[in-house]
Amino acid sequence: MIFTKIGGADPDMTHPIDSIEFASLLCSRLCHDLLSPVGALNNGLELMADETDPDMRQRCLDLLADSARTSANKLKYFRLAFGSAGGFGDAVPPHEARVAIEGMFAGTGRVKVGWMVEEQMLGKLPVKVLLNLALIVGDALVRGGQLDIGAEKRPGVTEIVVRGEGPKVVLDPDLRAALAGTLPPEGLASRTAAAWMVRQLVTGAGGEIALSPPGEPVLLFGASIPG
Repeated sequence: MIFTKIGGADPDMTHPIDSIEFASLLCSRLCHDLLSPVGALNNGLELMADETDPDMRQRCLDLLADSARTSANKLKYFRLAFGSAGGFGDAVPPHEARVAIEGMFAGTGRVKVGWMVEEQMLGKLPVKVLLNLALIVGDALVRGGQLDIGAEKRPGVTEIVVRGEGPKVVLDPDLRAALAGTLPPEGLASRTAAAWMVRQLVTGAGGEIALSPPGEPVLLFGASIPG
């Protein structure tokens, strides 16, 4: 498989993006992802208020438990992927990232996560990049499949590889463009904000991003982060 490296500063990607505008786009993404499980919690509570049948009440409780678990899993992921990972120092145990990723895909059961990270600790930046690339690849497995994640620290650099394979792999062209550094300013939206952030974080640290070409049956992302 051809693996195209794309790194360095991109003139078309260094355009000024207002920090408040970007924060708004990222918040829109978070709200969109949380709307469904939180809405299900509200629906479950409304049903519980009027339901007297024991079996139906149990179903409502099951719905509430599932929705609460999904909401908690998403928040755990968002805290590490988009936040400052408060509670950790300069490094994060990779196990925390693994739990967050598995929690994001646990609800459907269609994506199987393969974990190939033996490091005891990873820097916050590599963890943030790993989490976001894993979610982008996982979401591209529209009919489920295998999501493999690897990371390795070598002298002066951390290497990350995320691989997705399934019956149908579909990556939004705008997401690919955001990662590649070719997304025009008007293409930045809530759905591309995370990919754009990954690009800026990696290249801002002097690293490189690698993408498998469009049309390949396997989706492969890589990132090389100095430090």
